[in-house]
Amino acid sequence: MTMNIDYIRSGDYLVPNFVLPEKEYCIDKYGRLRKAFLKERHKGTYAAMLLDGTLYDHLQEIDEVARDFVSRAVKQLAEKEGVTEKLKAENQMEWVRRMNGIKAMAEEAALVEFVYV
Repeated sequence: MTMNIDYIRSGDYLVPNFVLPEKEYCIDKYGRLRKAFLKERHKGTYAAMLLDGTLYDHLQEIDEVARDFVSRAVKQLAEKEGVTEKLKAENQMEWVRRMNGIKAMAEEAALVEFVYV
């Protein structure tokens, strides 16, 4: 992989002329976790993606995919476990307890599948 980097002179030094993309990114929980994981565990990949301008697109994509996955998984698991609106009306605390467990399982699966790979 060849990278063309422009440099500007600053006194006696040549400094890389990096320009951040103009695009705005909305990176939430899973994107931030992915960024921290890459920065800590895969420094070379993180640096390469940062330098070639693909890091934030990647983080936004991971964030969107993981959020969609969690949303679908929560719905499917709630249906499978019988956590319904009827249960919510009859016993709110039980509904909350079970939904919290379902959401935790879905989020753990998303982290393993998309963030920490």
